[in-house]
Amino acid sequence: MNGGLLDPAAQATTTVALEQHRETAAVRAILAMAVGGFAIGTGEFVIMGLLPEVANGLSVTIPQAGHVISAYALGVTIGAPVLAVACAHWRRRQLLIALMVLFTLGNFASALAPGYVSLNVLRFITALPHGTYFGVAALVAATLAPPGQRARAVGWLMLGLTTATLFGVPVAAWLGQHLGWRYAFVLVGLLALLAIYLIRRWVPDLPADTQASPLRELGALRRKQVWLTLGIGAIGLGGLFSVYSYIKPTMMELAGMSLSGIPVVLALFGVGMILGNVVGSALADKWLKRTMGGLLVWAFLVLVAFVFTANNLWLACINVLLVGTLVAIGPTLQIRLMDVAGDAQTLAAALNHSAFNMANALGAWLGGLTIAAGLGWTSTAWVGAILALAGMVMFAWSMQVDRADARRRLPAV
Repeated sequence: MNGGLLDPAAQATTTVALEQHRETAAVRAILAMAVGGFAIGTGEFVIMGLLPEVANGLSVTIPQAGHVISAYALGVTIGAPVLAVACAHWRRRQLLIALMVLFTLGNFASALAPGYVSLNVLRFITALPHGTYFGVAALVAATLAPPGQRARAVGWLMLGLTTATLFGVPVAAWLGQHLGWRYAFVLVGLLALLAIYLIRRWVPDLPADTQASPLRELGALRRKQVWLTLGIGAIGLGGLFSVYSYIKPTMMELAGMSLSGIPVVLALFGVGMILGNVVGSALADKWLKRTMGGLLVWAFLVLVAFVFTANNLWLACINVLLVGTLVAIGPTLQIRLMDVAGDAQTLAAALNHSAFNMANALGAWLGGLTIAAGLGWTSTAWVGAILALAGMVMFAWSMQVDRADARRRLPAV
């Protein structure tokens, strides 16, 4: 007997068992939050494939129906900072559930929208929790992650959003095309309900930050590195959307792809997003700053390559997959924001998704301008390459600020 103490071998076994239990609990928590991301991603992107059905159902033109997409993007951009600041003092599981409840109700209400104006208003409201949900979920995932694996945990969380493009969106779009566009929103609402159940069951009830306040969260906006990091995302990631927004006509007009082949291309893009999340986040855990810079260089090379591969069906398909990998910048910037935001973590994490939607709007708008100017379908890739270069400039500026701050911290000699 050891006076009631375990022998070293038993202690080691107990320690390993406890560590395995913590890892299992962390995986379950991230999976639960990823299901919420899957629901949000499905709800955000499915409307892009149902614009004709929405237009016919509400007796408006397809361009008018497209305003529903803009209303959602506006809701994300506004909702992320507003809700992050207002709810910074909430317990994180409580906040995740509340955000998902709002998203759930918004989707069920969207399915019942009586007209065009009400649908736009409801999509705006439904989008309000989007950015804050991902920001808070990223903070929880990073907190639960083992040492040195924060970016990987955030990357696994974001797989919910990226796999939605591969599985959730096609299923919801099929449902909307065969039963009516309203049923697509019903499906998204049901997915969100599942997420609420899993979050309540598997995400630990982490305590709130007792020092959190709206004023402290707004302090993030006084930090130059927060703005520079957001700029890298809003500008450097724009090329992804510049190409993706016009991928269907580009592949059909230049690569000679048939309409029936477009879902395959979109699936390849989704596969690329998944690969980018997994590989990019693993690299970011080892070399965060190098990965940020390297991904911007990778974006430039991939987008320039698309100019020369777009006329060849097989090469274009491979290139589309590579364009999808550029989403790896997202989790990398999420971790960078956590590092530079100081004690204003919730706002900074949520603003990453505002930047993501700004990149969406900027890339699609600039790509559309070049096409309208008669510069051809591949001009969208040149736009993306220029945006990637601009992102590199922002990154270089951020690194210069880091070096200047490090010099100021050195003791005087």
